[in-house]
Amino acid sequence: MRIFARLSIASLIAATAVLLAACVSADTGSQRSSPVAQAPAPPAPTAEPPTPRPPDPTPIPEPPPAPEPTSVAFDYIPAPELDKTGGWINSEPFTLAGQQAEGKVVLIDFWTYTCINCIRTLPYVKQWHDKYADHGLVILGVHTPEFEFEKIYENVVEAAGKFDLEYPIVQDNDFGTWRAFNNRYWPAKYLIDHNGSIRYSHFGEGAYDETEQKIRELLTEAGYDVEEIAASSDPGSRISAGAMTAEQGEGQTRELYAGFERNVGALQSMVTPPYVRHVEYYEAPNTEVLYQDPGEHQNHFLYLNGLWLNTFESLIHARETTDFEDYMALKFFGTSANVVMSPGADGPYEVRVFLDDAPIPEDQAGSDIMYDDDGNSYVVVDTSRMYYLIDKDTFGGGSLRLTSNSSDFSVFAFTFGSYEGGEPVKES
Repeated sequence: MRIFARLSIASLIAATAVLLAACVSADTGSQRSSPVAQAPAPPAPTAEPPTPRPPDPTPIPEPPPAPEPTSVAFDYIPAPELDKTGGWINSEPFTLAGQQAEGKVVLIDFWTYTCINCIRTLPYVKQWHDKYADHGLVILGVHTPEFEFEKIYENVVEAAGKFDLEYPIVQDNDFGTWRAFNNRYWPAKYLIDHNGSIRYSHFGEGAYDETEQKIRELLTEAGYDVEEIAASSDPGSRISAGAMTAEQGEGQTRELYAGFERNVGALQSMVTPPYVRHVEYYEAPNTEVLYQDPGEHQNHFLYLNGLWLNTFESLIHARETTDFEDYMALKFFGTSANVVMSPGADGPYEVRVFLDDAPIPEDQAGSDIMYDDDGNSYVVVDTSRMYYLIDKDTFGGGSLRLTSNSSDFSVFAFTFGSYEGGEPVKES
């Protein structure tokens, strides 16, 4: 059964696309409720200006626009307990009440391992653990997954090893702790004092110096001496000047989702334009469709050519090819571009990546890009994770095309950045 008639789908796509004439979105997603029931709400969503803003936290399905990354100071709100937790990494299971009994200050970090916004915060979280773990701070990474493969314990263990995370991590596959905190974003940090009260939170990237100062204040309150530990004054990477002055329609590309669920959710919302720019995509999920690239591409959309299967979380290349004739394409603006992909039943496969119909220049290549003897740029998809494609010093636009002969080729989402000097974190 079709979800919409063809005419209504086309009308909805056209209507929601008009929103992009007035807003350049970093990423959008659903907002469930305020971070903690009694806490002050973050700023209300507003129409976005025609220039980029600092990267947003990654919200869960599906839009209105997310507020700016923001910090909230709380007035001694009791922290909820961990709920419906799963596997633990780097630690035996514990409770927040148990940490309070030991006089510890706890930093809860909601994250998921394919989220670029989360990945960019991890170096700072690691520094806080290294500096303050022996002075009363317990960091707990609450891994709440965005995609099904992120629920697999071994995948999270592998990701924690790649990111060199040594602090405790607990799986939150059922969103129990997420809901207990009334959380809405990846990443989100909640700082809990030694009496069990939430005293501070931060949503999204940035404000690392501010967060560390709050950590130090609560550790001092708890009786720990941190005076001899040097505090960092680094607030985080700077947005490129070119991004801040970009023309309307040429600001940083929003996060682009390939899966049917996120696209239909956006389409029905009439707030955020859907991501895939083909009417026939929306007729039914889990359907193989032969697409034709229209040729003209707009910023903020995905375009397909060839046979593709639209699953709930991803687009999967639906046939074996011999000459890379099927592909996914997009026009983007930023200093970096990344993609979440997963290997299939037959194991690893190669994806060729083109920038403006040519191999990616080596000085603009992300850390996952390799080159064959003929100079073709490609990525080997061997694990379910985010892959770095573009990493350049200055802000600008380009046409990106991904193609593979494999029928296992699957794409979940694209993410982008606009930091001066390129992607702050270079390797996954």
